[in-house]
Amino acid sequence: MILSMTGYGRAEQVLNGRDITVELRSVNSRFFEYSSRIPRTCAFMEDKLKKLVAARVSRGKVELNLSIQNVTAADTVVQVNWQLAESYKNAFQAMADRMDLKNDATVGMIARFPDVLTQTAAPTDPDALWADVEQVAGQAVEAFLAMRAAEGEKLRADVESRLTTIETLVGQIEQNSAGRVQAYTERLYARLKEILEDRSIDEARLVTEAAIFADKTAIDEETVRLHSHVAQYRAILALDEPVGRKLDFLTQELNRESNTIGSKCQDVSITRLVVELKSEIEKIREQIQNIE
Repeated sequence: MILSMTGYGRAEQVLNGRDITVELRSVNSRFFEYSSRIPRTCAFMEDKLKKLVAARVSRGKVELNLSIQNVTAADTVVQVNWQLAESYKNAFQAMADRMDLKNDATVGMIARFPDVLTQTAAPTDPDALWADVEQVAGQAVEAFLAMRAAEGEKLRADVESRLTTIETLVGQIEQNSAGRVQAYTERLYARLKEILEDRSIDEARLVTEAAIFADKTAIDEETVRLHSHVAQYRAILALDEPVGRKLDFLTQELNRESNTIGSKCQDVSITRLVVELKSEIEKIREQIQNIE
């Protein structure tokens, strides 16, 4: 299955009183790159999340965002500094006794003094929290891969179409190339006849020149390799594994063969076909940059 390197996936679920949201997005990259934005309290699961993503993604610059909101689970605990509260209470009573006044201190009044009440984070079971986050992250990864697969199928269809065009162009090049030696021989004969006028033409030399021309401009090997590369391209597209790097290398080979044909053949009709051929290969190369 062909997978695109660009994708997006999101999953959200309320588990054990926590609203957990995981988002994944990726863009093209030569290698696997991972970054994340997660709450500070979840720093312990950073490596676990990276391994979870890396197990399913081999190429691309991936960013993971994790958000956790407490719905019913207590995220803070209020504690009373009893020693300080008792000190305030005793101070109020001492003031009332010494000044012969009524002690009107209340719990609410004492609670408003600094540090009498303190808030601390509620203890969390790391294993239980990771189990919940892992479940939601797994769903986000599946959605992320589904989008990559959908985009990958579009890329595969486009590449397949261009491979068919390349085969057609190579076939036309082969047809146009078939009569080039005979045409060259006839042009050479006509030119020599014009120059030498009534003098005889050395037929052996003419044949030798034609043979040299045929050897220098032979493109049979290049067209055979192009057909072979296209067949190999289709076989790789059918593999159920990351194939981006293999296709990138094979695209370079397609381009190399087309360049060789262009340098060997000076025929205008073949040159035009080579230009079209190189254009299709370049469009394939651009698409391959998006494949995992």
